Amino acid sequence: MVVDDMFLQLALVVTIAAFAAFIARLFKQPQLLAYVLVGVVIGPIFHLVTDASIINSMSTIGIAFLLFLVGLEVDLKKLKDVALVSTIGGSIQIALLFLLATSISLALGFVYKEAMFIGLILAFSSTMIVMKFLSDKRELNTLHGRIVVGILLIEDVFAILALSILSSLNGVESSLVLALLKFVSFFVIAYLCSKFIFPYVFKFAAKFQELLLITSLAICFLFSFTFHYMGFSVIIGAFVAGLTLGNLEYNYEIIGKVKSLRDFFSLLFFVSLGMALSLGVLKNLIVPLIVFLLFILVLKPIITMTICSVFKYTKKPSFISAIYLTQVGEFSLIIATQGLFAGIISQDIYSFVVILALLTITFTSYLTKYNNFLFKILEKPLRIYDRFNTEGLEYLPTKIKPSVVLCGHNRVGYSILKSFKNIKKKVLIVDYNPEVISRLYKEGYHCIYGEVDDDEILSRMNLKGLKQLISTVPSDDSNRYLIKRTRAVNKNAKIIVTAGNIEDALQLYKVGADYVILPHFLGGKHVAELITKVRKKEIKLKDEREFHIKELEERKSMGHEHPNENK
Repeated sequence: MVVDDMFLQLALVVTIAAFAAFIARLFKQPQLLAYVLVGVVIGPIFHLVTDASIINSMSTIGIAFLLFLVGLEVDLKKLKDVALVSTIGGSIQIALLFLLATSISLALGFVYKEAMFIGLILAFSSTMIVMKFLSDKRELNTLHGRIVVGILLIEDVFAILALSILSSLNGVESSLVLALLKFVSFFVIAYLCSKFIFPYVFKFAAKFQELLLITSLAICFLFSFTFHYMGFSVIIGAFVAGLTLGNLEYNYEIIGKVKSLRDFFSLLFFVSLGMALSLGVLKNLIVPLIVFLLFILVLKPIITMTICSVFKYTKKPSFISAIYLTQVGEFSLIIATQGLFAGIISQDIYSFVVILALLTITFTSYLTKYNNFLFKILEKPLRIYDRFNTEGLEYLPTKIKPSVVLCGHNRVGYSILKSFKNIKKKVLIVDYNPEVISRLYKEGYHCIYGEVDDDEILSRMNLKGLKQLISTVPSDDSNRYLIKRTRAVNKNAKIIVTAGNIEDALQLYKVGADYVILPHFLGGKHVAELITKVRKKEIKLKDEREFHIKELEERKSMGHEHPNENK
C-alpha cells in the first residue's frame, strides 16, 4: 500500500514512529534510532511513502526548526570561561580533521573535489544531537558541557560560512567575496536587531503567551526567508534567528513555548534520513565506510581530547567532551546536500555520508550513555594526558593536613566555602575546573585540580584524619566511591554528599552518608524556615532581601547561573 496524501503520510509516519519509540524506551534504547529505522521501513524497504518532494520538505522543515531551537539554547554568556579552548582549540580541531579526512579520502581513491567535500563534512559534529543529549542528562552547565557547546558553536560558525559560500556559488564567475560580505552584513543586522529592536518587540509580546509564540516563529521564518532571498540556505537563517533570540532576556519563555515542537520536528528529521537511505551504496563503499567510521570514533576523540588537555583540562572532562563529539552532524548533511545539488558529489557519496552520519549518531548515543563506565576502563591508559594539565594547577598543603575536604566548587559549594573562611588553612578544595582552582588559589585556599574519584587524588585527601567530607558533585557513582573509600579508613568523619533525585539519596544513605543534599528540596526547606522567622519577627524580610540581592550580584559577577527547568 502506497500512501499519497500528505496528511495521511504524516499520520502514518507519526503513528509508526510513536510505536517504535515506545518499544525503544521499553528496552532502554536511543529513541532517535527508532525514528531512523521507521524511515528505513516505510521508505527503502516497503516503499509506503515514495513522494520525494514530501521527504525533502520534511527534512528541510525538521532541520530548520531544530536549528532554530539549537540557536535559542546557545547562551553565549555562559561560554566565557571556556572561550579559549572553544575558539582556538575548536578552530585547530576543525583544521586538523579537515586536512586528515581530505588526505585519507585522496588515499582511498576519491577525486580532489570529492575529497575536499568529505573532509569538510567530517570536520563537524552535530549541535542538535549533542545539545539534546546534554539537555536530557542535565549536563549543559557542567564543565564538559560548556566545553562541548563552545566547540560546537565555533564549528557551527565555520559550517555556516562554508554553507553560505556553497549556496551562493552558481558558477566559477560567482564572487566569493560578495558571498562573505552579504553573510557578514546580515549577521551584523541581526545583532543590531537583537540589541535595539527585538528587546522592545518581545517586551510587549511577552505579556501575551500566544503572541510570544507567534512572534518567535515569525522571526524564525522571516530570517529564513531573508537568507533564502539573499541566496543562502533557509536553514542558516533559522539558526541565526534562534541565536539572535536566544540571548534576549525572554529566551527562557520563548524556549518554554516552542520546545514542545522540538520532539515532533526531531521525529520528522530522523525519519526523513531513514527514508533517504540507499542501502545499495554499501557494496561499493564498504571500505571507505569502515575507515571513516574508525576515523570519527577513534581518531577524532583522540584529537579532541588532546586539544582539551593542552588547554589544561583534566582527562575526565576532556574525555567526556571528546565522546560527545563523535558523530557526523546535521550541518555536514546539509553541506553534502549542497554538494549533491552542485554536482560535486554523486548520489552514492551522499548516501554514504547519510549512512555514516546515522551510524556515528547511533554510536554516540551509546557512548554518552556509558561515558563514565568507559572512562573507568580507559583511565590508566589516559594518564598520558596528565603531563599536559597538572603543572601549576595542583596546590596541596605540605605541612598542614586538611581536616575538611570540599569536593566541587559549584553553586552549592560556593555557599558552603563561605562558611569556612575562619578555618581556611584546614580546608582542601577538589575541583576539575582550572579557572576555579586558579581563582581559589589566589584567594589563599589549598586546592587540588582533578577528579574526586581519582585514586591518586583520594590518596592526597588525608581521608584517615578528616573531620568533614563534603561533596557537591552531582554524580551518584563518584559519591558512592567517596563514601566507601572514606568509611574504609575513617568511621567518624561526617560525610555530606549531593544527589539528583530521591532514589539516589536513599542509596547514598545506605552506603554511609551522614546527610544527602537535594538542592531543590533544600531550597523549599530554607524558604519555609525564612517565612517562619519572619512571622515570629526574628528577622526582617527587608534585611534578607538586601542580603540576597548583594549575594546574587556577587554570584553574577563570578558567572554563576541558576538552573532553569525550561532550558
